[in-house]
Parts: sequence; C-alpha cells; structure tokens
Amino acid sequence: MNTTVDGEFQRYTIEDGNYIRENFFGPDPRLREMVSHLTDDDLRLLPRGGHDYRKLYAAYRAAIENTGSGRPTVILCKTVKGWTLGDEIEGRNATHQIKKMTDAQLKTLRDRLHLNEEISDAALEADEPPYYRPSEDSVEYQYMIERRRALGGSMPRRSTVARKILTLPSDDAFKEFENGSSTQSVSTTMGFTRLLRNLARDKDFGERVVPIIPDEARTFGMDSMFGELKIYASQGQKYEPVDHDMLLNYAEAVDGQILEEGITEAGSLASFIAAGTSYATRGVPMVPFYTFYSMFGFQRVGDLIWQAADARTRGFLLGATAGRTTLHGEGLQHQDGHSLLLASTVPACRAYDPAFAYEVATIVREGIKEMYGDKPSDVFFYLTLYNENYQMPAISKSATITSEIMQGLYLWKPAPNTKHKATILFSGSAHAAASAAAAELFERYEVGCELWSATSYKTLREEALEIERWNRLHPAQTARESVVAKLLNNGDGPIVAVSDFMRMVPEQVARFITKRSFTPLGTDGMGRSDTRAALRRHFEIDAPHIVVTVLHQLSQSGVIKPELVAEAIQRHGLDPEIAFSLHQ
Repeated sequence: MNTTVDGEFQRYTIEDGNYIRENFFGPDPRLREMVSHLTDDDLRLLPRGGHDYRKLYAAYRAAIENTGSGRPTVILCKTVKGWTLGDEIEGRNATHQIKKMTDAQLKTLRDRLHLNEEISDAALEADEPPYYRPSEDSVEYQYMIERRRALGGSMPRRSTVARKILTLPSDDAFKEFENGSSTQSVSTTMGFTRLLRNLARDKDFGERVVPIIPDEARTFGMDSMFGELKIYASQGQKYEPVDHDMLLNYAEAVDGQILEEGITEAGSLASFIAAGTSYATRGVPMVPFYTFYSMFGFQRVGDLIWQAADARTRGFLLGATAGRTTLHGEGLQHQDGHSLLLASTVPACRAYDPAFAYEVATIVREGIKEMYGDKPSDVFFYLTLYNENYQMPAISKSATITSEIMQGLYLWKPAPNTKHKATILFSGSAHAAASAAAAELFERYEVGCELWSATSYKTLREEALEIERWNRLHPAQTARESVVAKLLNNGDGPIVAVSDFMRMVPEQVARFITKRSFTPLGTDGMGRSDTRAALRRHFEIDAPHIVVTVLHQLSQSGVIKPELVAEAIQRHGLDPEIAFSLHQ
C-alpha cells in the first residue's frame, strides 16, 4: 500500500474485482495467494480502512489508551470520496458537480446503508425522497440521543468556565498617553510599545500578556522589552548572543514572556490563536498582542486570520510599519496600503487606523474591556501602527471622547469662522498633510476646514449598514440615522477624506453621506522606494493635493472660480498630465 499512488487507489475504486486482483495484488505472487480465496465481487467490496468500523474502533481505542503518555496519536484514515453513493458517484472526479441523485442511485445508497426494510422502492420513486428518522425505540435512535446528551445537548455551543479569573489592567497603564508627548516626536509604534510594557508590568494583569513578534522586534523598537520580559526558549539560552555586551541584548529564558517566532507569520498567528482561545480551551484567559509588518499580516496569512475568527479568538493584531508612504524606501513588497480592506472582510475583526498615541491607548483599553470584561465578546482587534515620528497631541477633555474614538469618527479640530467651509477626514499618518492643507486653505483662500479623525471606517460602515437594515424592515417607524450620516450630512461644503491606504478604505462610508460631495484620496497602486515626501506627491495625498481637491470641489458647486484651482496646481508645481499612480 505504501507504494501505491493516490491516482491508482482512485482507479481501484471504480474498476472491477479482476482489475484489482491483477494490478494491486497480482504483481506479487505472495499477495495474489493471500486473496486467492476471494471472488472478484469480494475484492470489489473490500473497504478502505476509514470505512471499516472495526479498524476505526481499534484505532480509536489505541489512541484513548495512549492518553497521558506524553505522545500524541495520529489516526490516518484512507477513505473514498462519495462512499456509499453508488458506482456513478463514488470515487469519480465529478463527485462535487453532482447535485441530485437518480432513483437508482438512491436505491444503491439505501441498500448500502441496510435500510431496505425501512424505505421502500415506491418511497424513493416519489417526487421527493423520504426523510428518514429511526423510531424512538430503535438502537440507532437511542445511541444518537445518548451521545448528544454526553456531548452537552443537540445544539453546539461553547461553554467556558474561567479557572483563573482575568483582572483588567489599572487605568494607570494608559494615563500617560492622554497628555501627549509635549515637544518630543514619537511614532504610534513607539507609543504602543511603551503601552505594552506598561501592561506587562501591571501586577494583576501583566502575566496574562502574550507579546508575539515574528522577526522584526528591533524594527518596531520592541528590543527594549528583551531584558525585562525575556524571550521564551524551551531550553533556555544556549549561546552568547552577538549583542551580549549591549544594554538591550537578546535575552532568552525558559520563563520568558515574549514569543519571538523567527520569520514565520503562520507560526506566529498559530501562537496568537492558541493564546487567544485559551479562555475556552484552558479556562485561563490570555491576551495576545501579535505585532508584525502590516503588509505581511492579512495578505500573507489571511486564511489563518479567518480561522482565528472561526475559533472565536480574542486579542490584538498590530500592523506595524503601516501605510504605503509612511514606510519609505522599501518598495512594493513591504508598503501596505490595503490591509484595512482585507480586515474589513472579517466580521469578527474590529479594525482601527489611529493617528495618535492617545487613540491607540483608548482602543487597546476599550478592546480589553470588550473582549475580557463582564460581557466578553468573541472578537479581535486590528490596529495599524506607523513608524513616522511627530509630536503627539493631548486627548480632548470631552467627556464623550472615548466613545467618539471607538465609534470610528470624531471632530478633532473645528473650522475657523470663514466665508467658505469644507471638511477634511484623516486617518493615521495622514493627519499632518490634512493639518497643513487646512492651514493653507484658511490663510490663502478663506476656506475654513473642520478636521476629523477617522479611526475606523469599518466600524462606521457596519453601524450604517445595521441602521439601513433597521429602516428597511421598519418602514412605518421614524427612520434612524447612522453615526456617519449624523456627523457629516448636515455640515457645509465638500468632504475630502485622506488616507495612507487605498481610496476604497474611506469609500466604505461614501454612500451614506447623501447631502455633501465626498472625495477620497488614497494610495492606489504599487509601493515605491523613495522618501515620504516623494511618495506622498506620487500618490497625491500630500498637502498640495488636498488643497487642490478641496478647491476643485468648491468650484464644482460654484462657490469659487475654477481659476483658483488652476492657480493652486501651478503654484505647487503639480503636473496635470502625469500618469495616475494606479497605472505606474
């Protein structure tokens, strides 16, 4: 059997007994002799091991008896696709394309299942085949009911009991990010790393934190945690690292807390799933923080992320070095402008694109509460993190700022009182260009721009879809209004949304804004190796292009003259004839 290839096994499934005798047993006289007492029909009916109930029972019994040995048992079952469905279906390449069975095929299935006495030929020849249910006093029925009871009931459900209760972290871990960074320039990645260290130091919460890094810890500035938390190694550190004489050296330990998996995003995500489902599998809630190059997350191991959702994993995915222009100089392989789009396809994923450290801290704090609080949700969070340094502002004193950040959109800076109005939405690192554009529009063109931080277009879209559905199903009641429509529909002037991701990210909410023009600016096209300034000019998301876009929309509505738009294009040296970035 070990020398028979799969294609031959499939052939034996559909051939007669003589073919099996001559080609499987025949070449070896010893094998031929072993089946000399069997007829061709007997050979034809020889079952594969996976269809032999005695063999299955014996294998499972052996596996059960091996429990506790410290060695896993793997049962490999050879089976036939379409088994019991008849000669025209069983083992055929067309098995997946066959949607209905003929009367003859149904009779063959009935006979193979030994249901001749229960289901008559006449019943199978009726317009609809009968639904077969064993009588309640039958051995089969009693067995199935008994097994259902043993498994906890007829409806599958996850019942979790926490053996070790998780205490939520103290607010002290998040406080420092509310005050901003003063004159110091930091990135959101640096802010998150500091937050992660704070969480790991929390006396009640810290031991449940699982930092996971595939390979790029130093790229993310996370090497500062090596000495304190140490990298897990099952046998401890067995070598002296090349950086042993440095303060931030590569420290491994048997009790290390950091999982640095090497260059394996799939292995790292497997660790994320294991830690993120431990609340159910072990009764011990753990909080994984898996930080990776954002380009190598959803795109590289998207199927595993879907599996994480399927398994009801909880935790945080951090897409670091995010943005198609923020990670400069690394070209199309590394520059991510679409992970947020891929995240939008996963129902259990809460996707955020924060611009400031206080937004990161707020989302992590509220995410922990949602996943591990009094009413835990089986979701996980995806946050983009950028490696561009800038001064972090302090959080608003508004009492509702937390809910505003989490709802996906809030007013970050109101518009000055001017003749003309416009609204600019920004996400992530695009805030600097948005702020510069707003300043120029005010000073040179008397256009006052509101600046809104769009932390999550996915959240806005999903809430708007739910409101839309409610309105559709309750036509006689007063229509409800979505968050994005309530916040933006009644403003003045055009809306321009700028992102370091593809235009489709802000476009998720475009159709819900019905009373104003909505123009997205984004990074459609392949990444390039260049400076941030050059990349942002190339993708047309820098301040000059935002200015031109706002002016153009104002001219389209007759508020200003087209000549002003042309003047801005010329003054900034923009080439109207250059090819669109999508096609370069």
